Amino acid sequence: MAVSPLPGHHLPDESLALVDEDGERVELDSFEATLLLELTRGLEPATVSACPGCRSRVLAVVAFLDLLEAALAHERVYELTELAEDAPTLHLYVADVASDCDHDEWRDPLYDEWADAFAELPPVGRLAP
Repeated sequence: MAVSPLPGHHLPDESLALVDEDGERVELDSFEATLLLELTRGLEPATVSACPGCRSRVLAVVAFLDLLEAALAHERVYELTELAEDAPTLHLYVADVASDCDHDEWRDPLYDEWADAFAELPPVGRLAP
């Protein structure tokens, strides 16, 4: 499967969707995503696998929680923390919904895990707080 499970299923202002294995998710608009990436050094310290063509990635939950401690200025930090703390596995999955990337260059075995996390979800749309 070399196609993003999310093409065309986002609102114009959406930028990132963070999802756990159970399908619980937090969606960030472009401002929220930019702020999160700035406050967390691009999520790199928590990234265990990533698409080289976009911002889609697999995050280690414990490392992500550590990064969020430094991102307390982010208005959605509590939602993100709750998502990570309640995650049923050790990973969270980030989709760059603003990108048209097909993830062809993502050759890491965790790509399949990432794709499975998004495969069964309804189209992405901002959830009520």
